[in-house]
Amino acid sequence: MQKRSWLAIGIGIVIVGFIGVLYKGVLYQKSVELNQLEQRQQLAENQLIDVNKKLEQVSTQYQILQNSNPIQLTKQFKDSIGTYEKIVDLQKSGAKTQPLEVLWAEVMADIANNNTSSASADLNKLQTAVSQTETALVSTPPPTQLPVSNSPPGSGFSQQVVTIDSGSFVVSIVSADLKTSKLIVDTASEHDCGNNCPVNSLDFYARRSGAFAGVNGPYFCPDTYPTCADKKNSFDTLLMNKNKVYFNSDNNVYSTNPVAIFSTSSRFEEKGQAWGRDTSVDSVIMGRPLLVFNNSVWFNGNSDSKETSKGNRAFVGATDGTVYIGIVHSATVAQVAQVLAKLGIRNAINLDSGGSAAMWVNGKYIIGPGRNLPFGVLLVKR
Repeated sequence: MQKRSWLAIGIGIVIVGFIGVLYKGVLYQKSVELNQLEQRQQLAENQLIDVNKKLEQVSTQYQILQNSNPIQLTKQFKDSIGTYEKIVDLQKSGAKTQPLEVLWAEVMADIANNNTSSASADLNKLQTAVSQTETALVSTPPPTQLPVSNSPPGSGFSQQVVTIDSGSFVVSIVSADLKTSKLIVDTASEHDCGNNCPVNSLDFYARRSGAFAGVNGPYFCPDTYPTCADKKNSFDTLLMNKNKVYFNSDNNVYSTNPVAIFSTSSRFEEKGQAWGRDTSVDSVIMGRPLLVFNNSVWFNGNSDSKETSKGNRAFVGATDGTVYIGIVHSATVAQVAQVLAKLGIRNAINLDSGGSAAMWVNGKYIIGPGRNLPFGVLLVKR
C-alpha cells in the first residue's frame, strides 16, 4: 500500500510538472503573439504619423505655389489635389481611406522630387484605387423589397427603383404640393461670407425651421479641401434664404448658371441672369448643372471626373405646383438627369453630392448625416 501511495504521488508530481511546462509554453506563445501585435500596431501608428507629416508638407507646398502664381501649378499637382478631395469625400462617407492617403503621399513625394514619370504611374494607381473604393461604397444592390416604379410619389416620402437604359437606380424622394407646403433654404450665415463661414448639420436646419423633410444644398467649398484653404465653407452661387436675404447677388448679375424659384408654383431659368431679386417668393436656389428642363434631359455629361464618377447625388425639381427633393443613389450626374426625366419631373437642378449628401425625413436621416453644411434645402408646412 505504501509503495502504491508513493507511486501515485510520483505520478502526480510528474503530471503537475508536465502541466506546468505546458502552461508556461502557452504563456510564452501568447507573449510572443502579443509582442508581434504590439509591433504591428506601432508600425501602423508610425506610418500614419509619416503620412500626416507628408500631408502637412504638401499643404504648405500647395499654399506657397498658390500664393506665388496659381498658373504655375502643374497638371499632375492639380490632378492629385482633386483626387485628394475625393479621398476626403470617401472618408466622410465612411470608407477606410488610410491606404489611399499613403498612395497620395507617395504621389506628392514624386511631384516634390520632380519625378514626373513615377508621379504619373503612382497617380494612375491612386485614381484607380479611389474609383474602386467609390464603386464598392455606393454600389449596394437595391433592396428587394423596394417597389420598381418610374412614377414619382403623389405626396410624401418614397424609396423606389427607377429603370433607365443604363440600369436601375434607387431613388429616395419626397414630393409636396406647393400650395400647402413651402420649399425654403435655411443658412448658417446671415449674409455673404467668403472664408471660415459657419456651418450646421442638416438635422439642425430641419429642426430649427420645423421642416418635415430636407436635403443638402448646392456645391460649396468644404474646409477639408486643400483648394478651399482661403475660402472655407463658402459658396459663390445666388441664393435667397427663408429670411429673404440674397447671397452672392453682386457676382451673379450676369450668371449663366441655372436657377430655381419657388413660391406656390415653381419657375426654372436656364440662366440666372434672367432673374431679378424679387423677395416675394419663398426661395431662390442656383445650382449646376440643369438636369431636366421643360420635360427634356438637359445634361448629358462632361469631362469633370467629380460628375462622371458614381455617387449619391442630391437634386431639387418640380412639375408646376409639385416640388421634389431627393437623392439618386450610385449614379453619375448624367444618369440622375435621365432618372428624373423618366420619373416625369418637368424641371430639376443638381445639388451637391459625395461627402455632403444628406437627406432628412420626419425627424431622422435617410441618408447622411454627411458633413456640416452652410445651408439646407427644406420643406415646411405653410
